[in-house]
Amino acid sequence: MKKDIILAGVGGQGILSIAASIGLAAVEAGLFLKQAEVHGMSQRGGDVQSNLRLSDKEIASDLIPYGKADMILSVEPMESLRYLPWLANDGWLVTNSTAFQNIPNYPDKDELMAEIKKLPKHIIIDADFIAKELGSARSANMVVLGAATPFLDIDYKYFEYAIRKLFGSKGDKVVQLNLDALIAGEEFARNFVK
Repeated sequence: MKKDIILAGVGGQGILSIAASIGLAAVEAGLFLKQAEVHGMSQRGGDVQSNLRLSDKEIASDLIPYGKADMILSVEPMESLRYLPWLANDGWLVTNSTAFQNIPNYPDKDELMAEIKKLPKHIIIDADFIAKELGSARSANMVVLGAATPFLDIDYKYFEYAIRKLFGSKGDKVVQLNLDALIAGEEFARNFVK
């Protein structure tokens, strides 16, 4: 088993929580993990990107070569397209549809969606809407993570473990909101690919 994942988004959207959740799940599942430094996390509204590599064998490098990523997991649609050169031909792009318009010349949303839809393997999810419906707008990142879980080859129970571990100190309500978000994203993805 080997999965190379590009995490992308905008500062303040929860990329670090996604990375920590995948990392905790992978380690609990007995996998090796390497993560390149997360770039851009220090600027709210700036682009954030990280390489995350998982394998059942030792991993030599923390950087994903061009054209070799199994997945781009993004909480912002324009940021998902920024990293297309890294995506393998058979790779998945999983992205939130809600734009974070942090630049004056932000591309037209319909054009962004059209580019994403050209990819044979893509999931476009309105994670912000789903999270708000669940009662926690801040859990949109966990909705996006949930949409990626069917394609990560890690048993779902390890993601549940990771959420409990990561958010446990914030109380049962926060844990449950994030678990609900994860489940909602996972169910959306399974229905999307039918």
